[in-house]
Amino acid sequence: MKILANDGLDQSGIDALTEKGFEVITNKVPQESLIDFINENQIRTILVRSATQVRKELIDACPSIEIIGRGGVGMDNIDVDYARSKNVHVINTPSASSESVAELVFAHLFSGARFLQDSNRKMPVVGDSEFAKLKKAYEKGIELRGKTIGIVGMGRIGQEVARIALGMGMRVIAADNNVGRASIKVKFYNNQFINVDIETEPIEDVLKHADFITLHVPAQKNGYMIGEKEFDLMKNGVAIVNCSRGGVIDEDALIAALDSGKVAFAGLDVFINEPTPSKNILNHPKISLTPHTGASTVEAQDRIGLSLAEQICSILQIQ
Repeated sequence: MKILANDGLDQSGIDALTEKGFEVITNKVPQESLIDFINENQIRTILVRSATQVRKELIDACPSIEIIGRGGVGMDNIDVDYARSKNVHVINTPSASSESVAELVFAHLFSGARFLQDSNRKMPVVGDSEFAKLKKAYEKGIELRGKTIGIVGMGRIGQEVARIALGMGMRVIAADNNVGRASIKVKFYNNQFINVDIETEPIEDVLKHADFITLHVPAQKNGYMIGEKEFDLMKNGVAIVNCSRGGVIDEDALIAALDSGKVAFAGLDVFINEPTPSKNILNHPKISLTPHTGASTVEAQDRIGLSLAEQICSILQIQ
């Protein structure tokens, strides 16, 4: 029973599957060689993250495939409906990485609020000769506590962002066409907690009133969710973070808004042209950058591996 984990798999998942008799292959197979490799090795399960594409052509060409697994939430790199129409199981791990992505949102927010993305570039270069000048340049940082965060998309990750924000003393507003009210349980270290109900509202209202905006939505099929029109609705000096999918934000409109001062800073974990993002985006001093690492924590990958192993064993009825 061979499993190809083409984009890698945490050791916890490998161990759990190996104990049940599976052979787990973690060698990275190039996309163009994938069909031949799967057929030659009679792979029954293929596990991917965001890099490997599992499209109709591969599904048709590889009759041995019984399960397609996505280590993460979004499955836009898999033809899910087509696979299921061919009686291929498609699984993912929607809750395993929520905390990790939410924490990265705040890493970007803290970075932009205190100019870390720019100071970390300049301090090694001129910190010894222009220390006072840099101190002056970065002295107008802002605090997050007491500010309003607008969450677009109140699924698992959006709700985890809300939980952290409420714990920090932020006001939370949210937009989601599929969620009318979200009940957020904010836990504290001593096992105490509070419940906060958040009523969602139209996205236009969220854009108008938020000091910080964070996006947690699927890949867009019909243009950008945030473009020039949406930036015009926002407060002057707003900040925006995208840890969802590239293409949700019009990057040209974002750069224009940053250059004009309409947007104070941005945090991006995802990009339109992954894995070759725009140089204009990469070099902009007001953008905090990470290379699509929202779910890339030790804890999240451990949960993802174990969740995939559990689902595979359940589907194949292996005790």
